[in-house]
Amino acid sequence: MSAPLLTSLAEPDGDRPDALTVAGRSCSREALLGAAGAVAARIAGAPVVAVRATPTVETVTAVVGALLAGVPVVPVPPDSGPAERDHILRDSKAALLLTGPQGAADAGRQAPAGPAGGAGSAGAPGPAAPGGAGPAPVETVPVDLAERAAWTGPEPDPKATAFILYTSGTTGAPKGALISRRAVAADLDALAEAWAWTAEDTLVHGLPLFHVHGLVLGVLGALRTGSRLVHTGRPTPAAYAEAGGSLYFGVPTVWHRVTQDPDAARALSAARLLVSGSAPLPAPVFRDLELLTGHRPVERYGMTETLITLSTRADGERRPGYVGTPLSGIRTRVAAEEGAEIGELQLTGPTLFDGYLGRPEATTGSYTEDGWFRTGDIAAIEPDGFHRIVGRASTDLIKSGGYRIGAGEVENALLDHPAVREAAVVGAPHEDLGQQIVAYVVADGVSEAELIDFVAGQLSVHKRPRKVRFLDALPRNAMGKPQKKLLPPA
Repeated sequence: MSAPLLTSLAEPDGDRPDALTVAGRSCSREALLGAAGAVAARIAGAPVVAVRATPTVETVTAVVGALLAGVPVVPVPPDSGPAERDHILRDSKAALLLTGPQGAADAGRQAPAGPAGGAGSAGAPGPAAPGGAGPAPVETVPVDLAERAAWTGPEPDPKATAFILYTSGTTGAPKGALISRRAVAADLDALAEAWAWTAEDTLVHGLPLFHVHGLVLGVLGALRTGSRLVHTGRPTPAAYAEAGGSLYFGVPTVWHRVTQDPDAARALSAARLLVSGSAPLPAPVFRDLELLTGHRPVERYGMTETLITLSTRADGERRPGYVGTPLSGIRTRVAAEEGAEIGELQLTGPTLFDGYLGRPEATTGSYTEDGWFRTGDIAAIEPDGFHRIVGRASTDLIKSGGYRIGAGEVENALLDHPAVREAAVVGAPHEDLGQQIVAYVVADGVSEAELIDFVAGQLSVHKRPRKVRFLDALPRNAMGKPQKKLLPPA
């Protein structure tokens, strides 16, 4: 038999009662295994199950139960609107929707729950309404933490799909990325090695449970390494400070807010490691964290389709603006035009996805002819192997006056100005330059000319913005990433 994906659940004896805490509610691993076993017994044989991914113990129980039973999991964002939710459910062909105690009411458009058997009781998804309209035909199944069952089924095939994670591209509806159990295991083991992550740690975070960062790393990572997990419900500075963890996960927005609360930041000085991901960490936030906590944060890089592939190490150098070197088993290369320092990051390794559900052309198009995954991100690799992510090829590679300029470098320069709180840089059409650099900033007490001159003094003159627009806030998604396509016209 292959090793269990969730290693720590295989030996629950002597478990502490607060091994898992989510939004103030705690349980032991033994209790989690019993409740998840009941879920597994109810859904065994289902082709796919969706989970309404609220930050609750029920969500963790539902995910673990599905993984025990070998049923692929589709996390559904709890704040998704009817159109997005119906697309995810219909495209994945999920027959069941697992929810917490309030889930049935929140599910809204879902059909009433019927007998909670396996796939046979749920039935197959019915025909789509004309034009794709109408709710997806899914049976809602509440998760009851009081239920217990001893799951004795075999460990599923490592090649089997663990998750179908929906990711939005630049066009079209979200695509379902097929993530195998062995990819998850390979990634978590590589991260445990890079971060010296062990059962002695207490992991703290408050990230959404429908993304790789919060769910795969932030829940399954703890269950594989055996570390205690404290999910704070919301990632507030006060909650992080009170949790008393040794290992913290956050996105740049979280870490920026922590630095704005010096007392909370200083409370993290007792931690072992602060990890930032899901978006580039601005250099000023990196420096403020070091000043207030004594820690230089670990930065890492990944995508839904690849899981985490690059990271700085617990025992290695950490540089602002760099995401380290490849994890164990990962190989990378930069496809750059002749003479250019930056180009598309391409990679290969054991953590890659198995393709997009039902979209063979999209899957084929995401790989090069020689089989390397095309990330769509622009990067540079230093002589010592350290990687720097410049941005997305579609929005962050600016070609101006014959120069290739990464938006991230200009954004970091702007953020070094004491008056600038947020910055996003894009390339806008220009009849002479091809593209001109336009900066969108959230700032007080500084003029456009001052910011242009400031960047010109920090970087090469050709990298200065030609235009600066002032906003009250940048549009961001749930993980804190700026949404440049939602910025007003330049």
